[in-house]
Amino acid sequence: MMKNLLICAVFMAMIVTGEALICNSCRVGFKGTCLFASTETCNNSQSKCYKGNLVFNITNMMSLHTRGCLSKDLCNYTEVGSLLTAGYTVTRDCCNTDYCNGATSVQLTLTAALGAVVTAVWSQLTF
Repeated sequence: MMKNLLICAVFMAMIVTGEALICNSCRVGFKGTCLFASTETCNNSQSKCYKGNLVFNITNMMSLHTRGCLSKDLCNYTEVGSLLTAGYTVTRDCCNTDYCNGATSVQLTLTAALGAVVTAVWSQLTF
């Protein structure tokens, strides 16, 4: 009987641990490139993945991006405010499956992209 109880406890622990949501994380991103990208496991108080976007209203060219875990109370709405008389708009779009908040894009420079192509072609050549 004790053995069955122990097996049930281990099984339940595996299920509860397996339910934690995993999100892409980016504390600060600029122009589609994330600085310090990673992943994070959400806890009970922050149970959703989100993609956030902050745009300064003076110019749409200046925007910051974030990703990570967020409380469901802060999801899927737009917030408007001002910082030192500069107006801004913040949107946070949430989802609830692993990695659903998208991978942060990494932009290669033209030189790096051409270098990768030349290396790939060169490695396929046989003499």
